[in-house]
Amino acid sequence: MFQTLLARMIGAASLRVATYEDVENDTGATLPALLVVVLVSAAGGVGALLAGDATATEALVYGVLRSIVTWAVWALVAWIVGGYILRTGQTHADWGQLARGTGFAQTPGLLNLLLFVPGIGGLFAAIAFFWQLAGMVVAVRQCLDFDSTARAFFVIVIGAIPVLVINVVIFMAIGI
Repeated sequence: MFQTLLARMIGAASLRVATYEDVENDTGATLPALLVVVLVSAAGGVGALLAGDATATEALVYGVLRSIVTWAVWALVAWIVGGYILRTGQTHADWGQLARGTGFAQTPGLLNLLLFVPGIGGLFAAIAFFWQLAGMVVAVRQCLDFDSTARAFFVIVIGAIPVLVINVVIFMAIGI
């Protein structure tokens, strides 16, 4: 299982279409996708903790919970927007497919472990963000059977709106 998880994480980080198709169609890959989300969040939490940007509770507990909620909601919104509002004639997807694809798309976020590196920690965060965004676009394009990368990008942008609102509410609720 670990070898499969690692191979899929590498494939997702490499933006390999075949990897996204594989996780989309493997219903057993939902929990591994969740594990990727948790690992990425924990890596970012450790990086923030080492950088002195967060307490252990903020970095690890709240960070992991927020990441899981964000992932689940973004997959849901992508499914609704891409599967119904911006669907094409060939679109066929369910929440699980989007959850698996977008979960593995988070793999480049492991770079956030390096947030603590003086002077360049922010650069690692920026690289991780844009790399994850690219992975999300590939995941959405493949999971929703789109021919258009632009259509997948718009699904991600539209999905970002409720995700941002939810994150603001979470941060306000926990006082961060």
